[in-house]
Amino acid sequence: MTVFLAIGIVGIVLLLFSLVVGEHLHGIFDALGGGDWFTGSSLAAFLGAMGFGGAIVKQVSGSTGLAVLGGAVLGLAFGGLVAYGMVKLRRGDTGGVVTTKELLNAPGVVLSDIPALGFGEIRVTRQGQMMKLNAKSAIPLVTGTQVTVIDVLSATAVVVEPTYR
Repeated sequence: MTVFLAIGIVGIVLLLFSLVVGEHLHGIFDALGGGDWFTGSSLAAFLGAMGFGGAIVKQVSGSTGLAVLGGAVLGLAFGGLVAYGMVKLRRGDTGGVVTTKELLNAPGVVLSDIPALGFGEIRVTRQGQMMKLNAKSAIPLVTGTQVTVIDVLSATAVVVEPTYR
């Protein structure tokens, strides 16, 4: 059982090292041919789950063979889940943060009146995220007017024009 606990502790230490060093460690795993799936975090999850899972199975069953098998299955499951999560995060499949580029041509609605060449507020929904932005327009716009973003001034300010239907 001591061997399994040592493997689990190595997994925890690797996880802490991966958290501190971060992406610099990922280059090593890329060189080993792992790509996005084989990362420090996924290896740490595999080792931690294999070690601690194996120790639990060994304690419950008393069988070293079952402990190795159970630890390997748990390690593969947890390592695979972490690897899948890392791939999703790296490829941006989670929706992520809306960039200013994505605000162009976005539909919105005026929340507070926009005076001519002054600022008011609009609401825009992008990638499921509702955003309140400062908005400027060449013509005055009243609350409730449907607008389209035609330019981005900053991360919190845009230029809009009314949407004609």
